[in-house]
Amino acid sequence: MTTVYPIPENHPQRFVLHNEVHARSSLILGLPLRATHLALSRSGEEKIHERVHLGQLCERFGVAPPATDADHFSATFDSFQLRWEQHGEFSTYTFYVQGVEDKPFSSPALKKVPVDWLTSLTGKILIAAHATILPATNTLNTIANLTDISPHFANNPIIGSTVTGGAANVFTDFRIHVDGFSRFLIVDQNLRTEQGARLLHRLFEIEVYRVLALLAFPIARKLNPELKKADKQLYTITNAMTQSAGNDTKLLDELTVLAAEIENHVSSNHLRFAAADAYYNLVERRLLDLREVRIQGIQTIGEFMNRRLEPAVNTCRSTSNRFRSLSERVGNASQLLRTRVDIIIERQNQSLLSSM
Repeated sequence: MTTVYPIPENHPQRFVLHNEVHARSSLILGLPLRATHLALSRSGEEKIHERVHLGQLCERFGVAPPATDADHFSATFDSFQLRWEQHGEFSTYTFYVQGVEDKPFSSPALKKVPVDWLTSLTGKILIAAHATILPATNTLNTIANLTDISPHFANNPIIGSTVTGGAANVFTDFRIHVDGFSRFLIVDQNLRTEQGARLLHRLFEIEVYRVLALLAFPIARKLNPELKKADKQLYTITNAMTQSAGNDTKLLDELTVLAAEIENHVSSNHLRFAAADAYYNLVERRLLDLREVRIQGIQTIGEFMNRRLEPAVNTCRSTSNRFRSLSERVGNASQLLRTRVDIIIERQNQSLLSSM
C-alpha cells in the first residue's frame, strides 16, 4: 500500500491487527425475528471437518464459502441467515429467520435449515437455545402481569429484566425444555435494528460461557476427597518428622510419591480451572453489557447468575488454590527432610573418616 507521506514502511501485521477490531461484527437484522443458537464442543479433527461441512451448505445455496483459515463466517441463505464462529474448544452456529409466528417458539429458526445437513453436524452439544424478538403489544407491554409470559416457559419461574437502556425486556427460565432447547423471549420496546443482533449475541454468549465455566465444577467435586486424603497424608508425614526415631529415608520416599500425585492433579486440571475463571469473567462482562433494570417481582439475569454460578466458580477456585498450597507445603517439607537427611549423611561420613 502506498502512502501519501514519507513515513516508515508498515509492520507485517499492521493491517491484520488493525482490522481485528472489526472481526465478528454484529449482523444487521430486521425485527421481529427468531433465532436458534448451537454451541458444540469440537476435537481437532472435527474442527477440520466442520469447514468442509459448512462449505457443503454454502454450495447447496450458491453462497461463497468461508476461507480455509477463517474462524468466523456470516451469510444469507434462501430463508435464513447464518453466523458461524470457531473458538478454542467449541464452535457456535446461530441461525436467524425474519418474522414471528403466533406462538414465539412454535416454529423456531432451526426449522428453516436443511435437516440432512443438521444431522451430519459433528461434536457434542453444549448449548442449544431458541430466542424470539417480538414487538411490544398491549398484553406483553404490561410487564407487571407475567401471566401471559409464563406459558411460553411451561409455567416455570421466570427470570428477566429491562435491558439496553429500556429498549427491550428479556425473559427466560434457564431450563432445557422438552424439545431439548432453552428459551429467550425478548419484547421489543424500542430496539434499533443493530441492537437486536447485539442483544441476542450477548444472551447466547452468557449461556455458552456459563456452561463452559461450570465444566470445572464436577472436576472440583471429584478432586475434593483426593485433596483431603493428600492433606491428611502430609500431616502424618510431617508429624512423623518431629519424632527423633523416625525413618527419614522412608518418609522422604513417601513425600516424593505424594508430591508426584499432587503435581499430576495440578497439571491435569490447571487449564480447566484457569478456563473456568476466564469464562466466568466473560459472563460478568456480558451481564454488565446488558445494563439490566429490575422488573418488579422477578429475579434479574445477573442475580440468578450470582446465586447459582458464583458459588460453583468459587469452589473451583478454592480447589485450585488448595492444591497449589498443598504442593508448596509438600515442597517445603521435602526440602526440610532432604536437608536433615543430608546432615545425617554428612555426620556419618565425618564419623567414618575419623575412624579411618
